[in-house]
Amino acid sequence: MRREKPGPGQESVWDYPRPPRAEVVRRRAVVTYAGTVVADTDDLVRVLETSHPPTYYLPRTAFGEHLRPADRETFCEWKGAARYVDVLVEGALPLTEVGWWYPSPDPRYPALLDRVAVYAGRFDSVTLDGAKVTPQPGEFYGGWITSDVVGPFKGAPGTWGW
Repeated sequence: MRREKPGPGQESVWDYPRPPRAEVVRRRAVVTYAGTVVADTDDLVRVLETSHPPTYYLPRTAFGEHLRPADRETFCEWKGAARYVDVLVEGALPLTEVGWWYPSPDPRYPALLDRVAVYAGRFDSVTLDGAKVTPQPGEFYGGWITSDVVGPFKGAPGTWGW
């Protein structure tokens, strides 16, 4: 594996900590599906973990009436038990299990309370500060790749043991 060298204004995901760090950031995220903006906020928490692009958590309230609880649950060794959500837009098929949240996050991550992260690749568009987000490779992780982070990124085939 060859690590990319960050340029001016960039971060390497290999400099991110383990266990992960959660930090409040003021960047604007806009999430669109079926011609509808389902979330638009500049109130974000990003989670930084070694080898992963940042995962951004938006306030649940930013989604208005577009969220519906899903049946799926998973467990993160750092953040605790996660519950999944579907996103609904009138006249469109529901996006199932497209995001997750921690109803009672581990005490080390209080900033995640009442926040939802989403899989960017499942939406028509996800932007961060007006720039289109590329989803983290793979089916499990939900990081957002932007021009200000460099990898390589965990999630592609052959990276499970990183």
